[in-house]
Amino acid sequence: MFNNRLSDWYGIDTKKDLQIDTFCTRPFDTVLIDKQGSCFVCECAAWLPQSVGNLHVRSFDEIIQSKNRAALQDSILDKSYRFCNNSQCSYLLYQKKSGTPWKKDTPINLIKNIRLAIDDSCNLSCPSCRTRIIFEKDKSRLRKRYSLADKIIDYCANSKHPINIHVGSDGDPFASLVYRYFIKKIRHLPNVRFTIQTNGLLIAKMYKRFEELFDKLDVLNISMDGATKETYEQLRRGGSYEKIIENLQTVKELRGKYKFKFILHCVVQTENYRDMIPMIRLAEKYGAERLWFNRITNWNTFQNFKDMDVLDKNNKNYTDCVAVIEKIKNIKSSVIVAMPTMLGHD
Repeated sequence: MFNNRLSDWYGIDTKKDLQIDTFCTRPFDTVLIDKQGSCFVCECAAWLPQSVGNLHVRSFDEIIQSKNRAALQDSILDKSYRFCNNSQCSYLLYQKKSGTPWKKDTPINLIKNIRLAIDDSCNLSCPSCRTRIIFEKDKSRLRKRYSLADKIIDYCANSKHPINIHVGSDGDPFASLVYRYFIKKIRHLPNVRFTIQTNGLLIAKMYKRFEELFDKLDVLNISMDGATKETYEQLRRGGSYEKIIENLQTVKELRGKYKFKFILHCVVQTENYRDMIPMIRLAEKYGAERLWFNRITNWNTFQNFKDMDVLDKNNKNYTDCVAVIEKIKNIKSSVIVAMPTMLGHD
């Protein structure tokens, strides 16, 4: 039923029994869809990498009612979390490190969140993510991705309950032809609201084109891996520091009008760990509610990943980075600073 090779690849022990007293609702209310049409019952395919069906092959309703999905849900209800990646999942790590309890609601088997990873087109080629600019314009591949978009839109149109759609798990929503197509067609549905993940560089430019999107925007996530011009332009390859600052000011103004949550994200690596404290100050200046620091993940874009993973104990900057993390723990800020994947060094 399940692909054991995937579990081996991610280092997941499917025989484990974590015995977590509270439960994660994601396998009950969330579906993530990738560009091949594979569906996952988690916010990140790496956290729970077992697919529960393919949208090119089966209908959305069939996938939701599948035996594979039910089996993954059972692994939450029996408290074992045996299929979950407890070395990467920020929910498991956050609970483990902080003791923060999850809500103890009875899980409702109703899709409330759809996360899209159906197109990796982007206007940047960040070294932590890719080796080159990716912009999908092949007509055959575009048709397949538009088809996925249409199936998701149809499901939402036939659903009466509220659904939050997270756009931009892989590429940039405002740079991607597929995501622009999707947003344009679905933004009028009354039961749909949005969470957007973007590099932020096109917000001011695209605001007038997608103004209705901001009327329905719950959360705006901006990924920004440097607080200074030198670091930002090195790690956000193809980006302009001056332009991102202009867009952050636009976000601050739009947030005053539309009242959405604004969250900054930073992938911490050897080249930017010194920017972590300045990043907190930048988040404060532009009105972010939360700042996520995430340990870099190996997407096979570096010849020697350990040189970039500053929290690898063999990295020459490991001790300095740990010292920065310890300083951050004592900083008082108007911004909530979260870094669960950064705390696994001890």
